[in-house]
Amino acid sequence: MSGKQGGAGAALGRTKWWIVAAITAVPALLLAGFAAMVAVWVVTDDELSRSGPETAPCADALRFGGAALPDGAQAVGACEVQGFQDIHYSAAFRMPRADVRDWLTSTYPDAGVPETQFCAGSDVDLCLDVDLAGHEPPVDAHAVRVDVEYEDGGTALVRFAAFTL
Repeated sequence: MSGKQGGAGAALGRTKWWIVAAITAVPALLLAGFAAMVAVWVVTDDELSRSGPETAPCADALRFGGAALPDGAQAVGACEVQGFQDIHYSAAFRMPRADVRDWLTSTYPDAGVPETQFCAGSDVDLCLDVDLAGHEPPVDAHAVRVDVEYEDGGTALVRFAAFTL
């Protein structure tokens, strides 16, 4: 009898080993497949390979935040876009100083009064932070930041940033 038990025990032990191997192999193969899929996605995805800001048309940067370049304004440098999940557009332009408040009010009528205190940076003379959640018509950006520096000769340097959160 002991010979039969040894034979049955050996067969049972071998069966348990293959079951354990199969149960272990399936999740390992699934994990390896998932890792390979993620690696291919990361390598081939252009969005993830961006290392810094890219040049963008200034009209696109302003439109992203629900604005347009005001009459008499001239772009300063290149407008830029940066981001992967959150998008950030930036633009800078000069415009007549006397027209800045009217442009801000007509572009963002529900934003409130532009600030003259509490603006970031010592050179900023006027600023406006806009939450675009209820903006009509709807725009892609979630928020806009406008910083204005008054310059000599009746001009203003406007720095515009529109971004998602």
